Amino acid sequence: MDALDLARWQFGVTTVYHFLFVPLTIGLGIFVAGLQTAWHRTGKEHYLKLTKFFGKLFLINFAMGVVTGIVQEFQFGMNWSEYSTFVGDVFGAPLAMEALLAFFMESTFLGLWIFGWDRLPKKVHLACIWAAAIGSNLSAYFILAANAWMKHPVGYEVVDGKARMTDLWAVLTNSTALAQVPHVIGAAFIVAGGFVLAVCGYWLLRTRAAMWRSAARAALVMTAIAGAVVAGTGDMSAKLMYDQQPMKLASAEGLERDTAGAPLSVAPGIEIPQVLSFLATNDPDATVQGTEDLQRRFEQRFGPGDYRPDQTIVFWSFRVMIGFGLATVGLSVLGLWLTRRRRPFPHWLSRALLLALPLPLVAVIAGWLLSEIGRQPWTVAGELLTASSVSPGVSLGEVATSLTIFTLLYGTLAVAEVVLLRRHVRQGVEERDPAVPVAEQRQPSLMY
Repeated sequence: MDALDLARWQFGVTTVYHFLFVPLTIGLGIFVAGLQTAWHRTGKEHYLKLTKFFGKLFLINFAMGVVTGIVQEFQFGMNWSEYSTFVGDVFGAPLAMEALLAFFMESTFLGLWIFGWDRLPKKVHLACIWAAAIGSNLSAYFILAANAWMKHPVGYEVVDGKARMTDLWAVLTNSTALAQVPHVIGAAFIVAGGFVLAVCGYWLLRTRAAMWRSAARAALVMTAIAGAVVAGTGDMSAKLMYDQQPMKLASAEGLERDTAGAPLSVAPGIEIPQVLSFLATNDPDATVQGTEDLQRRFEQRFGPGDYRPDQTIVFWSFRVMIGFGLATVGLSVLGLWLTRRRRPFPHWLSRALLLALPLPLVAVIAGWLLSEIGRQPWTVAGELLTASSVSPGVSLGEVATSLTIFTLLYGTLAVAEVVLLRRHVRQGVEERDPAVPVAEQRQPSLMY
C-alpha cells in the first residue's frame, strides 16, 4: 500500500461520512419551510410545534454537515495538490459561487431564522427559512456542476498542462450536471422523507396524535414525488453514460463484450434481454460497449494501463442504490394508499417506517460509490489519472496519520450526532402554557 491508496481511502471515508448529512440538510430544510408555511397560512398550533421540532433536527444536522465538509477543502491541498493544480482554474468559479453566494445565503438567513422567532415579523421570518433552504439547494447545484465536469469536462482547454476555463456557462450547464443535479436533489428528498417518516413512525407507535399523522402524510407525499424525479433523471443519466462514460455503464451491468441488444442484468445469472440497449439508447437492438473491448480501445488511445474501475463495487453499488431506493419509495406509496381518506396508520406500518430509516441512507451512499468509483482510474475523465493527481511530497506515514486522526474524530462526531438526534426525538414537541394564548406567547429561540 502506498500514499495514493491511503489518500483515496481518506477522501472516500471523509466524503461518505459528510455525504450522510448533505442530503438530509437539503431535503429537511424544504420540509421545515413547508411546515412553517402551513402554520403561517392556517394558524394551526400543531404546525408550529412540528416546525420547531424538525427545525432543531435540521440545525443539528446542518452544523454537523458544515464541520465535516471543511475537511474536504483541506484534502485538496494536502493529498491532491497535482489535481488541484490541474483543475484549479475551472473549479475556482463554481466553488467560489457556492461559498460566496449559496453558502453565504444559506448561513445568513438560517441565523436570522434561528434568532428571529420573537424579533422578526412572521412573513419575514418565514422568508428567512425559505431563503436558507433555497441556499442549500443552490449550494448543491454548484458543487454538483463542478463534480459533473470531472466526468464530462467541457468549456475548457489545456494550456501548459493545466485546464483553463473558456466558458463558465458551459461548465454550469453541462449536460451531465443537468441530469445529475435533479437526480441527487431528488435522492436528498427521499433521504429526508425517510428520516421524517422514521421519526413519525416512532411517535405514532407511542401516541395517535394527529400532528404526527399530518407530518407523516406530508413526508410520504414528498418521498413518492421525489422517487418519480429520481427515476426520470436516472434514465437520463443512463443515456448520458452510454455516450460519456461507457466504461461505467458496462461495469455497472457486468457487460464484458460489445453486445447488440444488450440485456439488463438484475443479478448475476438473471438477465432481461435487450433492456439495457433500450434504456441506454431507446433502441432495443443498439450495441452497448463492454469493459474488455473498451479497455483495448482505451489502451490504444491513452497508452498502457488498466482503465476498468473496480467491477465488483460498481456492479453491486448500482443494485443496492436501486433496490434500497425503490424499497423506500415503494413503502411511501403503500403508506399513502393505506392512510388515504384520513385512515389511521396501521401499527405495522409505523414500525416499518421506523425500521426503514437506513434504507435511503444506504442507497445514496451506494449511488455516490457508483458515481465516483465508476469514474476511476480518472479524476478528470480522459484528462487526468488518479495516480497523477496525488501530492508528490506527501509520505505514506503522513497520510496514515491524518487518516487515523480523521477516523477517530469522525467517529466521535458520529456518536455526538446520534446522541443529540436521539435525545431530541425522544423529547418530542414543545408544549405551550395553555393559560396563555398562542399569539401572546414569546416564541423561544431554537438554540440550545
